[in-house]
Amino acid sequence: MTMTYAELKTAVEEWSEYSESTFVSNIPLFIRLAEERILKNVQLSVFRKNATASTVASDQYLACPTDFLAPFSLSLEGSSGGKFFLEFKDPSFIQFYNPDSAVTGQPKYYAQYDVDNFILAATPDDTYTAELHYMYRPASLTVGADSGTTWLSENAEVALLYGALLEGAMFMKGEADVIQNYNQRFQDAIAGLKMMGEAKEVTDEYRTGKVRRQKQ
Repeated sequence: MTMTYAELKTAVEEWSEYSESTFVSNIPLFIRLAEERILKNVQLSVFRKNATASTVASDQYLACPTDFLAPFSLSLEGSSGGKFFLEFKDPSFIQFYNPDSAVTGQPKYYAQYDVDNFILAATPDDTYTAELHYMYRPASLTVGADSGTTWLSENAEVALLYGALLEGAMFMKGEADVIQNYNQRFQDAIAGLKMMGEAKEVTDEYRTGKVRRQKQ
């Protein structure tokens, strides 16, 4: 069942039975916090994307995309062709491997240097086309129109609803049993998303057979 932004806001207000103005004005925040919970708890292919950029000769840094959260792979391709993948390392390894950044060569390793940049080793000796496959932060449902939807509101509406209700109940210092119930329903929805995103999305029955779960 698809839920628009307006439908989700209405559902949160009606299910919680709170209509106090401060609560209602914070419903967009509850939705964003629920989205964050889902993003950090489930690995879904919808949160993956590719971006390309170019390295600069003699510059060991490569800027991260603005919506970057975590890397899956980084490949480079030189002007003469031939794509190759870099190994992900800790920044301290990079500095040990290439203590003198003025020494250039074909990069072999990369690390996340800070929130905005990767660091490469060796320092690129040429301009390379970089292709980054990474986990990204999708746009929130709350930044769109009331009639708008996102992948989560179309395919994970139960997790989104109960996540927002959970945040709202904690905001209003609700009864412990209500918070516990919302949290359990949210965790149940997350378990279903995990089954899809971390099992069904990455296998097929021809190669692996049916996805099996441990008996309770």
